[in-house]
Amino acid sequence: MPSAPASAPSITAVQPSIWRPPSLSARAWPVFLRNLLVWRKLAFPSLVGNIAEPLIWLVAFGYGMGALVGQIQVEGQTVPYILFLASGSVCMSAMNAASFEALYSAFSRMHVQKTWEGIMNAPISLDDVVLAEMLWAAFKALFTVSAILCVMLALGISHSPRLLLAWPILLGVGIMFSSIALIFNALAKGYDFFTYYFTLGLTPMMFLSGVFFPRAQLPPVVRAISDWLPLTHAVELVRPLFMNQWPADALRHGLALGGTTVAAFWIALALTRRRFRA
Repeated sequence: MPSAPASAPSITAVQPSIWRPPSLSARAWPVFLRNLLVWRKLAFPSLVGNIAEPLIWLVAFGYGMGALVGQIQVEGQTVPYILFLASGSVCMSAMNAASFEALYSAFSRMHVQKTWEGIMNAPISLDDVVLAEMLWAAFKALFTVSAILCVMLALGISHSPRLLLAWPILLGVGIMFSSIALIFNALAKGYDFFTYYFTLGLTPMMFLSGVFFPRAQLPPVVRAISDWLPLTHAVELVRPLFMNQWPADALRHGLALGGTTVAAFWIALALTRRRFRA
């Protein structure tokens, strides 16, 4: 009696690597517009919330502490303390605005409201959704710092024509920090997780990157660490523009921002792919 034929070996589908290069397209644009349309309903309270805190910092420390500090030496030039603070706080505002949007708002759309899953029922990939979230958070950051810069100009803190170059730099800062924040968004199980990022990441960065006082005041070891912080590179590019100067080592700082952005976005995309694969 002939034996039964051997069963065919099972073939296990090989899933693509989460570290594969990003597959991006113009389909991210409708997702961006969707976020814009939703935000328009809450634009005014959102704007007030994003602008009020940095302006309070600026007024309290700039005019309050500035009256005690007076002038401050920056790169061999004497400037009012409020100008020193304003040039750093605008970078801090871009960092905070991008981080809040790419953490709390993006997590709500991804995990709580399941908006991302609904979007991906259309012919839109996860890569495009993550790209749209990154660009949207950067836009929110640019919108916030633009309003703050207008207030600074109205107060006469700086009238340097080179401030026009601060806008594309601050947009890049928003893109960088939104990419970094999306890494933690992909790892988070709940909103409480973001406390670690703000407490252990952003807050020390604010005090070590030359926002409130010159980094020359730091001990050598701490200053060496601060040289590698993303916010430091942003401040080093923007502050000279407030003083009507060109940034020193602009290429190095620009490459640092660009390299950090590319690496952070790639990691965030890989971790997000892993989360949706699970």
